[in-house]
Formats: sequence, structure tokens, C-alpha cells
Amino acid sequence: MKLNPRDMAKAMQRFGIQQQEVEAHEVIIRCPDKDIVIEKPQVAKVNMMGQETWQIIGNAIEKAKSSEPEIKEEDVQTVMQQAGVSKEKALSAIKSAKGDLAQAILDLQS
Repeated sequence: MKLNPRDMAKAMQRFGIQQQEVEAHEVIIRCPDKDIVIEKPQVAKVNMMGQETWQIIGNAIEKAKSSEPEIKEEDVQTVMQQAGVSKEKALSAIKSAKGDLAQAILDLQS
């Protein structure tokens, strides 16, 4: 027996369940030792009697975490501007400071 999606939505609404589709390109779940990445997921936000939950459907890929911190482009730009150095020097300083931007800037200024 197949249910019409519209009928299913009406039935859910009668039971106080509201579902909202969320357009997403990627979902990342960060764990202490790995990241779980779901690309091109189907994501729905479900509210049931005031309790909000998320449903994520898709193929998951587990990625081991690197010991090196993730360095964002905006962080590199900040260090470049504050210390007046090239991109390469800013990147190297951020890596040496283990991702601590303030320490990277101080190291470059001394």
C-alpha cells in the first residue's frame, strides 16, 4: 500500500508532527577521532510536540581527523593583514602556533 506524500503530510500534521525539508549540500558530523561526511544528503527538520529532531539520509563517508589544525582562508588573511606578511609566511606561522592566530601574529611581529 503506497501513501500519497500529501496524505502522509496531513496525517503527520494531525498528530502534531511538522516536517520541513532543508536544502543542504553536505552534512558533517565532527567526532573526537573522525568526521562523518554525508554529501548530497536529504535533510528534514522534524518538530514533534515541541521536540526538534533532524533526519539525514545519504551515503556517509568516515574521514580520520588530521593532527594538523584546519586553517581557513579568512584566518590566513587576518594574519597577513595584522603582521604585514606574505600568505606563505602567515600559513607557516599559523601551523607553528597550532592554529592560534594571536600567537602566530605575535611570532611574526617579534
